[in-house]
Amino acid sequence: MVHFGRFFDHVPFGCKSRETGSGGRFWGRAVEKRTAAQLMEYCAAGVVLRKIRDLLAVESIDLNGKVTGKNEALDAMVALMAKSGKINDVEKYRKGVYAREEEGTTGIGEGIAIPHCKSDAVSRPGLAAMVIKDGVDFDALDGEKVSLIFLIAAPNTEDNVHLDVLSKLSVLLMDENFTSGLRNAKTVGEFLSVIDRAEAEKDAEEEKKNSADTKNAAEEKNTENGKLILAVTGCPNGIAHTYMAAENIEKKAKELGCRVKVETRGSGGAKNVLTKAEIAEAACIIVAADTQVPMDRFAGRPVIQCKVSDGISKAEELLDRALNGNVPLYQAKGSSQAADSEEESDSVGHQIYKHLMNGVSHMLPFVIGGGILIAIAFLIDGFAVDLNSLPFDERSNFGTITPMAAMFKSIGGVAFGFMLPILAGFIAMSIADRPGLAVGFVGGAIAANGTSGFLGALVAGFVAGYLVRLLKKLFEKLPEGLEGIKPMLLYPVIGIFLIGVIMTYVVEPPIGALNVMINNGLNSMNGAKAILLGALLGGMMSVDMGGPVNKAAYVFGTASIAAGNYNIMAAVMVGGMVPPLAIALATMFFKNKFTEEERKAGPTNIVMGLSFISEGAIPFAASDPLRVLPSCIIGSAVAGALSMAFNCTLMAPHGGIFVFLTVGHPLLYLVSLAVGSVVGCVILGLLKKDVSKR
Repeated sequence: MVHFGRFFDHVPFGCKSRETGSGGRFWGRAVEKRTAAQLMEYCAAGVVLRKIRDLLAVESIDLNGKVTGKNEALDAMVALMAKSGKINDVEKYRKGVYAREEEGTTGIGEGIAIPHCKSDAVSRPGLAAMVIKDGVDFDALDGEKVSLIFLIAAPNTEDNVHLDVLSKLSVLLMDENFTSGLRNAKTVGEFLSVIDRAEAEKDAEEEKKNSADTKNAAEEKNTENGKLILAVTGCPNGIAHTYMAAENIEKKAKELGCRVKVETRGSGGAKNVLTKAEIAEAACIIVAADTQVPMDRFAGRPVIQCKVSDGISKAEELLDRALNGNVPLYQAKGSSQAADSEEESDSVGHQIYKHLMNGVSHMLPFVIGGGILIAIAFLIDGFAVDLNSLPFDERSNFGTITPMAAMFKSIGGVAFGFMLPILAGFIAMSIADRPGLAVGFVGGAIAANGTSGFLGALVAGFVAGYLVRLLKKLFEKLPEGLEGIKPMLLYPVIGIFLIGVIMTYVVEPPIGALNVMINNGLNSMNGAKAILLGALLGGMMSVDMGGPVNKAAYVFGTASIAAGNYNIMAAVMVGGMVPPLAIALATMFFKNKFTEEERKAGPTNIVMGLSFISEGAIPFAASDPLRVLPSCIIGSAVAGALSMAFNCTLMAPHGGIFVFLTVGHPLLYLVSLAVGSVVGCVILGLLKKDVSKR
C-alpha cells in the first residue's frame, strides 16, 4: 500500500470517495468531473486517505510550544501548518481560523483545543499539532489551560474524504490515555507512534462492531433500563465538535446502561440518520447543535435542545435529564402549544429581551427611514428659510414651509408614525405568533395617539401577546369545526376589543402620566444633569456593542426622538461611533500593542465607526475585554457628555457622518466625537501590553 503523503501532490481535488474492498477510502473516483483514465491513474498509484498521520506532516508537529496567549498560539499553529505546504494563502487561512474562533471557542476542555478552518486558502487537507507543557489560556469551555492543540486545515471543495480521518481524531481525543501519551511524547516519532497505536485499536474496534448485528449487540448490552436515547450533533463547520459531542454522548450512554444512536450533521452531510421507527421508540431525543437541524420529525416527542459544546462537556447531565423523563414534548412550528413549550425552557429575562428585540428590530426600518426623511425636510427649510426671521407662531411649521421640505416631511412622518404600532405588534407576534400581530398593532396605535407614547406601546405589545395566548387556551376546547374561525374572527375581534379597553382605562392613565413627567424632565434638563445623562447613555453604547445594554440606550434614544427630545439621540449615536474609531486610532499610534492582523483591521474600523456601526470593535473586545471595554466605555462617555454640554441635537436615528448635516451644532458634534475617540485611544494604548510581552 502506498502512503497518502508520497503521492498527494499529484492528485487533483474535486473527487468524491467510496469504500474500497479493503476498507480504505480512495481519494479519487470517476464522477462527472473526473475521467476513467484519471481513476485508473489513481488506482495505479494506490493513493488512499485512511490514517491520521496521512494528514499530519512531521514538520507540522511541535512538542515544546512556547506561547503565552491564545492569539499567539493560533499564529504559531498557522505557521506550523504553513510549513507543510498545504496552505496557498497563509493570511487568508489565518483570518479563517480567527473567524471560526469568534463564533465560539474551540477549546473543548480537558486541556484540548481543536481550532479549524475550511477555506479556499487550503490546497490539501492537513493537521498541525502542538504540545504546550505549561498550558495556555485559550478561553476553553471548562476555563482550564490548554496544553494540546490540533489545528485542522480543510479545503473548500465538495470532496470530504478527510472528514472520516478528522472525526476519528476527534473521537480519540476523548480518551485520556491517548491525550496523556501525546503530551508525554519525547520525540515526534513517539508522538506519531501513540497516534498509530490508538488508531489501530480504534479501527479494530470499529471493524468488530460493524461485523456484528448492531441491533442484537445493543440488546445484549442493555442493563436495567435499556431505554433508547437518540441524539443529533452538529457544529457550524462540521469538522470536529460534531463528532466529539457524538462520541461523548455515546460513551456516557454506555456507562449509564442505555442504548443510544447519534446522527452527526457534519461537513460531509448527515450520517447515521435517525429513522421514523427509532424516533417513535426513543425515550428522548437530544439535539446538541449550533446549526440548522430538521426538527419537524420530532413533533410530539420529548426533545432536549442545547449547544453542541454541551454535548461535549455536559453529556452525562443531558442523558440523566433524558432518562428521568422530565422533558417537554417538541411542538412543530405552527402548533398551538409550540410557544408555551419553548418558553418553559427559557428564563424570564431572556423571554422579555427576545420579545422586545423582535419588536425593536421590525420597528427600526420605520424609525430610521422616516426619521432621516424628516431630518432632510428640516435641513431643506434650514437652507431656504431663516428661522429667526419667522414670526413665532409660524416657527412650528418649520420643515413644511417649502414645498420640497413638506414632501419629505409628509413621507417621513407617515413612516415614522408606524413606529409604535409596529413595535407593539411585533412584540405581541413574538409572544403569540400571527394572531397577536393585529391586537398588538392596535394597542401600539392607541399608545401613539394617546399620552403614553413609547412606554405605552411597550406595555401594549406584552399585554396583547399574553392576552392572545390566554384566548388561545380558552378556545382550545371549541369544536374542531370552528378551528378555522379562530384566527380570522375570534382572536382579532375579541383581542382588539379587549386591548382597546385595557389601553384606554388601565394603561393610558398611569403610563401616560409617567411618560409626560419623563418628557418634561428631559426637556427641562440642563447643565450637570444633562451632561451626566449624556455620559451614561454614551458609555452604555460601548458596554456590549450591539448587546442588550447597547440596545437599551439606543431604544431610549429613538423613543426620545418620538417625544421631540433630539439631544439624547445625538449623545447615543456619538457614543456608539467612538469604540471602532478609538481602536482604529490605537492600532495606528500604538502599533507595538497590536498584532499584524489587528493593525490591518484598523482602516476598516474607521469606516465602521464613522458609519455608526459599533460592532467593528467586537473582535478586539472579545480578545482583550479587560482592557478594550473600559477604554471604549470611558471614551464613549466623554463623547456623550460633550455632546450634551454643547447642546447638539440629532433628528435622524442612524447614519453616522452621512447625517451630520442634520445635526444641531455639527462642528461641536465633531469635536465631541474626536475628543471621545482620542481619550479611548490613549487609555487603550496605556492599558494594552506590548505584543512581544503577552
